[in-house]
Amino acid sequence: MDRPLSLTERRKAATQLDIARAAAELFADKGPDGTTAEEIAGRAGVALRTFYRYFRNKQDAVGPLLASGGDRWRALLDGTPPGTPLREALEAAAVASLSEPGEAAAEGLRWTRGLLRAAQDDPALRAVWYRVNQESEEKLLPVVTRLAPPGTDELGLRLTAAAATDAIRVSLEVWATTDEASPVGLVIRALGSGPGSAH
Repeated sequence: MDRPLSLTERRKAATQLDIARAAAELFADKGPDGTTAEEIAGRAGVALRTFYRYFRNKQDAVGPLLASGGDRWRALLDGTPPGTPLREALEAAAVASLSEPGEAAAEGLRWTRGLLRAAQDDPALRAVWYRVNQESEEKLLPVVTRLAPPGTDELGLRLTAAAATDAIRVSLEVWATTDEASPVGLVIRALGSGPGSAH
């Protein structure tokens, strides 16, 4: 889907993720209002100027963490063989990305739940979540375009990318308010009622 990252780009992404985890930890402990950019930089082991090289503000710092699930979903979707029905492909990739074994995947879901709960009372954090989803939708469009039936027009492609992204976004937001272990059931329901229905 994307060209391989250079070593410099991989280091930059790793630093951003370290900062994002530090921000999420502090937000969980003290809330976004009680956390400063200086504290996030200190927890991540970077200089404050490094923090501001990558992020505009403390809420922006969690963007890479919130984006990681969508990145996994699109990567799995991009590996779908051509000819797979689009709705089936969207659902299978979403379920696989949310059901990955291991502590790293479980940690990602815990961070997402905590951040979405915090975002309910923090408009700046909510804005980061919406921006991450908008960017995810834009990145999803070329993948949907490749997998969609031949002759699908631009409106259909864009609506499918938007509906699939929003289906997962809303599912995660609802899941974050519950004590359910996994959002998979909600995601399956949401995807089944929307994206791909025009095809």
